[in-house]
Amino acid sequence: MIKPLGSRVLIKMKEGEETTKSGIILAGNAQEKPQIAEVIEVGPGEIINEKPEQMIVKKGDNIIVSKYSGTEVKYEGVEYIIVKQDDILAIVE
Repeated sequence: MIKPLGSRVLIKMKEGEETTKSGIILAGNAQEKPQIAEVIEVGPGEIINEKPEQMIVKKGDNIIVSKYSGTEVKYEGVEYIIVKQDDILAIVE
């Protein structure tokens, strides 16, 4: 498994099918890039100005992430993205 370092978070983008008004199903790759992802692993945080940075997200959270942020990684046939916690905009509840 991939374990992020520092204040980085390993995420997997959520893909879904979308049906148009005329009933045509668009595959995930035909749509605009999604912004909702699932948190797979969370790094331990960092020490900034001698204070530990708190990690807000946790494993299993659904989040909204900035478009086109992070580094794409393919591991054991699955595509993940490693982002900094600062690139996470919100937690979806």
